[in-house]
Amino acid sequence: MTDAVQAHPSFDLVRRQHIDSLQLEVQQFQHRKTGALHYHLAANNSENVFLVALRTVPQDSTGVAHILEHTALCGSEHFPVRDPFFLMLRRSLNTFMNAFTSSDWTAYPFASQNPKDFNNLLQVYLDAVFFSNLDPLDFAQEGHRIEFADPDNPDSELTFKGVVFNEMKGAMSSVPSTLWQTLCHHLFPSNTYHFNSGGEPENIPDLSYEQLLAFYRTHYHPSNAIFMTYGDMPAHQHQTQFEERALARFERLDKRIEVPLEQRFDKPLRVQEHYAFDDSGDAHEKTHIVMGWLLGESTDLNAMLEAQLLANVLLDNSASPLQKALETTALGHSPSPLCGLEDSMREMVFVCGIEGSEPDRADALEALVLEVLEAVARDGVPRERLESVLHQLELHQREISGDSYPFGLQLILTALGNATHYADPIEVLNLDAALQQLRERIADPDYIRELARRLLLENPHRVTLVMAPDNELSARRRAKEAERLAALKASLSEEQRIAVVEQARALAERQAQEDDASILPKVTLEDVPRSIPRLEYQESREGGIDLTQYAQGTNGLVYQQALCALPSMDDEAATLLPVYTNILTEVGLGSADYLEVQDRQSAVCGSINAFTSMRGDVEDEQHARGYLVVSAKALARNHQAQAQLMRDTLEQVRFDEHGRLRELVSQQRARRESSITGNGHGLAMAAASAGMSPVAQLSHELSGLEGIRRCKQLDDSLSDSAALETLGERLAGLHASITAMPNWHLLVADAETLADAGDSCRSVWAGYNPDAGKGGARWEPRPVRQTRREIWVANTQVNFCAAAYPTVPVGHADAPALAVLGGFLRNGFLHTAIREKGGAYGGGASHDPSVGAFRFFSYRDPRLAETLADFDQSVRWLLDKQHDAETLEQAILGVISSLDRPSSPAGEAKQDFHNRLFGRDHAQREAYRQRILAVTLDDLRRVTDRYLQPEHASIAVITSQDGKDANAALIERLGLEVQAL
Repeated sequence: MTDAVQAHPSFDLVRRQHIDSLQLEVQQFQHRKTGALHYHLAANNSENVFLVALRTVPQDSTGVAHILEHTALCGSEHFPVRDPFFLMLRRSLNTFMNAFTSSDWTAYPFASQNPKDFNNLLQVYLDAVFFSNLDPLDFAQEGHRIEFADPDNPDSELTFKGVVFNEMKGAMSSVPSTLWQTLCHHLFPSNTYHFNSGGEPENIPDLSYEQLLAFYRTHYHPSNAIFMTYGDMPAHQHQTQFEERALARFERLDKRIEVPLEQRFDKPLRVQEHYAFDDSGDAHEKTHIVMGWLLGESTDLNAMLEAQLLANVLLDNSASPLQKALETTALGHSPSPLCGLEDSMREMVFVCGIEGSEPDRADALEALVLEVLEAVARDGVPRERLESVLHQLELHQREISGDSYPFGLQLILTALGNATHYADPIEVLNLDAALQQLRERIADPDYIRELARRLLLENPHRVTLVMAPDNELSARRRAKEAERLAALKASLSEEQRIAVVEQARALAERQAQEDDASILPKVTLEDVPRSIPRLEYQESREGGIDLTQYAQGTNGLVYQQALCALPSMDDEAATLLPVYTNILTEVGLGSADYLEVQDRQSAVCGSINAFTSMRGDVEDEQHARGYLVVSAKALARNHQAQAQLMRDTLEQVRFDEHGRLRELVSQQRARRESSITGNGHGLAMAAASAGMSPVAQLSHELSGLEGIRRCKQLDDSLSDSAALETLGERLAGLHASITAMPNWHLLVADAETLADAGDSCRSVWAGYNPDAGKGGARWEPRPVRQTRREIWVANTQVNFCAAAYPTVPVGHADAPALAVLGGFLRNGFLHTAIREKGGAYGGGASHDPSVGAFRFFSYRDPRLAETLADFDQSVRWLLDKQHDAETLEQAILGVISSLDRPSSPAGEAKQDFHNRLFGRDHAQREAYRQRILAVTLDDLRRVTDRYLQPEHASIAVITSQDGKDANAALIERLGLEVQAL
């Protein structure tokens, strides 16, 4: 820390602190004139990250902060085009671009490895946030509006439209989302968390344009802003842009926007509410019962770590006392998805509970939970379990993640909560000293007992929420919305009716206009790196152990994987794979039951899990290979114990704990059923492409909609001990056939740890399965090529539409053009048609060469037939219209940006290993990338004409029962087979 830190003259350096465990320095600055804060996380990482956050504290559920987040990105002072955010997605090499609305802040983040691209995006983001145009038509498009069903006919029915309106209809179709929002509504009766910051569909139409403007003026000001950056670009370079492009034009705003502390209850509260249950099945045992406590402030590091310690002691794994009670109780089918500690708000919330219950079991559930807490307060927990919890916290602190969000962005989001609540964000990044203090405190056996009593047992600010299913709630809501619209229509004067028609016409014209995108900065193909980096690795075969090792900067963690080739299986065995992988690391080993194994896992690993990996061949998607993968991560000091645990998992696993099998299947069912509204587009695409190749078919049958249906059927069938015994025997037989196959091992660690870890790996696995592969045939699925047309009925208020066409694998000469075609259709046609005009939250197209399918999709979509027609129209648009080279370049940039997106150090090694395992070595990936860069417009027309033929289209739609009934004619015309989950 001897090097001087340079700040822009408009900023003062407040402090700086090096964090060894994260290999970075945090530098805090304050803007002199406005008071805006800038936290720079200086790190030796070329993936630079920017985020600007505004404290946004809504006082109703109209979704004002959420709608403002959308509308602010629709044009600004220096970039007065209709859609600069999505236009920049096409003109950038970004590794991340988005915007978030949380319960009490709104943030605009992006990341890029290219300095020119980073500065381009910074210009656009700063202008969008601080100088947004907020056009009324953009508010109508993104937020809400009324429109006649026939936009030009004021005698037709009136409807509500808007992207956020439809997005939140989809979001609130999720039972866990509804459960959480309802719990917060009662836990926080007087502050902003009482409301739904995303917006409740019934309240969103109450928001006026004038209210949106007023919220913008008070909340989107530098005095209320927090700037955060990460990477190897210096802080003063960012600050120059902040000052010149935004801050110099503002004066300090003397308004402190904050969330007040909630007034505390003097006694617990019991509430019963209902959620919409639109499934065709029985509503018996579909009730959720949860208990929520309001704890201390999340900005108090000591309080936060104590709450995390107690929550993990109670719920960390199946051996934890409260988790065990919730998993094994007959009061419900499985623990609630809300179980755990929520520490992102100003005051923390601890939640536990069950799903698959009945309302009259609330007393019993309360008694069970309080009994467990009393036992912990009376008897404490073993010191070893407390050490395991601290081990997990240390591992989480050290891990360099970044496989979903960029690592720098994850760090920024970790710190953002404290920053928005006027507290110290640096201390939550530097936990080593605090963890050491916690380690010293747990030496006192009364410490955890006192925490259980103080934080929970003696805390009266508790809500028990009973959420029961209601088969008629959706119908009542629709009727209420229809009555509201009818009354609104009846109240409209002739002038107002004309104004509604004129607004629809003006919006359609605005959506159709061709903006001059040249005013936006951009990168070009000249800015694309010529090649992708090659990772170095070592391969060895000693003592029958095939081991591949990567030296990566993992910050003291070791990642290991053991792989077995999948054996030849019949269809019955194959459909058991998702159950098998879910159960493999959750049951007993040898003489140890699953509770003992859970304790062992927590003490040794950050995680251990199993999954299957399958891909079609590079040259033939009909020929596929697959592997079972057992994967674990651990601190370097535990690498030998980690390897031994993995070997024991494969050699000693037992499937005879029948009660445990029952619990795990029930939990898996609950998780998968609740995933539909969040991943409906992915499930619809998997269903539409299920006839394209063996891997596509298995994906649908194992993890897709068919897999969800089969999981439900299996769960329903396990009603007696004989069925459970049969399941255990089938799992044991499948396991024996898999572990008899050839195996491989992967090891990723820091350079200084790699040699020792490699020696331990070879020593631990020595002598494992010496007869592997002798006489056992590998899995070779039957070729599949068929057209499928299905409509799936689910518990949702919106639609998810997909269409798929059979294509070619990644090694085929047409694969690069098909990859570019997806972005070209999205940029040029689908985004406008499906999102802007259609009101869906998202839509697009992509090519998946691993299964040989080109797929269209829409996400949280109010339309169905019209969207399917838009898929077809996009094909005609490409073939019939003249297109320019810049549009092609943008589509190519999008594909390259996706291919070049960095992962975590361990993630990049794992990706490289698995790519090579399936024939995608560096040379193949480099060649594919070069062919992407060479795609022409003629290539796009050729592959469109060749592969996207209407008669070859497969279709899959997820909709509600009402959606199915309303589209009966379409279902018959397209030959859609109705499927019920």
